[in-house]
Amino acid sequence: MTGEGDRVGRRRVFYIPGYDPFHPRRYRELYRREGAAQARISGYRLRLSPGRRQERYGWHVAFEGDGGAAEAEVEVLVWSDIVAASMGQSIAATYWQLVRTVRVYVASGAIFRLLRLRKGPAIAALYPIGVLTGQAGLAVAAGVAALALVRRGAAALWPLAPAAAPAILGLGLGAGAGIALLRWFRRHDNRIFAWYLMHDFAFTASVGGAVPDALRPRLRAFADRIAEALGEDWDEVLVVGHSSGAHLAVTVLAELIRRGGVPADGPGLGFLSLGQVVPMVSFLPGAEDLRRDLAFLSARPDLTWVDVSAPGDGCAYALCDPVAVSGMATAAKRWPLVVSAAFTQTLSPETRRSLRWRFFRLHFQYLCAFDRPGDYDYFRITAGPMSLAARYRGRAPSQSRIERAVNRSGMAG
Repeated sequence: MTGEGDRVGRRRVFYIPGYDPFHPRRYRELYRREGAAQARISGYRLRLSPGRRQERYGWHVAFEGDGGAAEAEVEVLVWSDIVAASMGQSIAATYWQLVRTVRVYVASGAIFRLLRLRKGPAIAALYPIGVLTGQAGLAVAAGVAALALVRRGAAALWPLAPAAAPAILGLGLGAGAGIALLRWFRRHDNRIFAWYLMHDFAFTASVGGAVPDALRPRLRAFADRIAEALGEDWDEVLVVGHSSGAHLAVTVLAELIRRGGVPADGPGLGFLSLGQVVPMVSFLPGAEDLRRDLAFLSARPDLTWVDVSAPGDGCAYALCDPVAVSGMATAAKRWPLVVSAAFTQTLSPETRRSLRWRFFRLHFQYLCAFDRPGDYDYFRITAGPMSLAARYRGRAPSQSRIERAVNRSGMAG
């Protein structure tokens, strides 16, 4: 196999999801549903079947179209259990996470540097702080109201009671009312995602931007499986990282390449980062390894790295070159190629209107069907007969990309 072959008959895809407590089967069903829709729109055939490696979670894809046929074996990094465990905090623990997370981002100055980039992700970071603080205020108000009602009722119904009794009873019921309200807010967070986002930011901030210990063994094992695929008879090995999965993919690929896991005569190696939020991590003081990995990966000739985002996605650092803005660009930098999914051009006005206030759905649009697809088509890239390198060869980067080094404290030498 040549590493730069344009045509792909057999491909291995390694998908790294973002911070998501749901089982990876949701990604299989999303691929099935949206792939079928994109196939109807674009005029090719896509067929899914169970993965051929039963001990790993994934699926098999057969593609017909674009003048050829191809097949892909997709594997998903499973870390939803780690996410779910990190979200299983008590109410008090969640508010303590809020305090610690704010302290990390403010004390390090990261939040002020992030505000100089896209405002959407910064607003997304401040949003759970504002919402949870507001919910705490409402809970306190509910508790005070319950206390006042109990004291008035006790005075009218129990005039001879000891003076302290109504206050004790009122405090107990007031605290109960406040806690019940906070539990109600958390139970219905699937509508506003404030608690979810708080846990997401806290997960990274808890170790200052380093890889959490619980996740390290999973990433090493995933790198081992990618290395195994690179030694097999595939035409392309493609690593895909979405959202916070993008910076995890950087870590995995850097480790893989450093230990010599990319043979010179092996399959072509591609890296597709989608809707990345790298600056939220790389700007933190404990992210030295990630910053070093960004600089290392950006100069590698043995892979193709394409970074896709869109200004319409308010949850991503759209068109922000993750290497450059992190202050890690060197004279040897060649990656990533930063391109736009251009939602205003690739989605119909009707679709854009339907998604206007569905911010999380827009953040997942990269994994979905487009009404008017341009050169970005997730299903062609992951299952079609053209390699990532060939698809984007000669493609100019987005003119709207941001490359200024905002995180100067981490600048490469």
